[in-house]
Amino acid sequence: MMARDPGLVLDRLSRSAFRTRFRLGEKEKTYLDAKATDVIRSHATDFVAQRLAPAQPRNEGRQTPMRGHPVFIAQHATATCCRSCLAKWHGIPAGRALSEQEQVYVVDVLMEWVRRRPGQVQR
Repeated sequence: MMARDPGLVLDRLSRSAFRTRFRLGEKEKTYLDAKATDVIRSHATDFVAQRLAPAQPRNEGRQTPMRGHPVFIAQHATATCCRSCLAKWHGIPAGRALSEQEQVYVVDVLMEWVRRRPGQVQR
């Protein structure tokens, strides 16, 4: 797998009108303020492993809810919501399970997006 920089991909995604529409609501901001970064990272790791990493994810293209957790919103904002978006924006092909390294990369992208949100408490 080629080295990927979460910051560079987020800069590229910032030019997408669709991806920049995703914002955290007050509920998600409050949730982030109440949880430590390692808790959010743990949730992101679990969501990626369960919903994105399999070669044939259940409900492919619809496996990531649009609300309910800050990581879900981050997944849509960072094009890590489904395997086709992951292939298009991140160059990680569909049809095979994500490697451990690719899963770590996806989580790093999600956490960088969360970190960059204006007004968020940094821990």
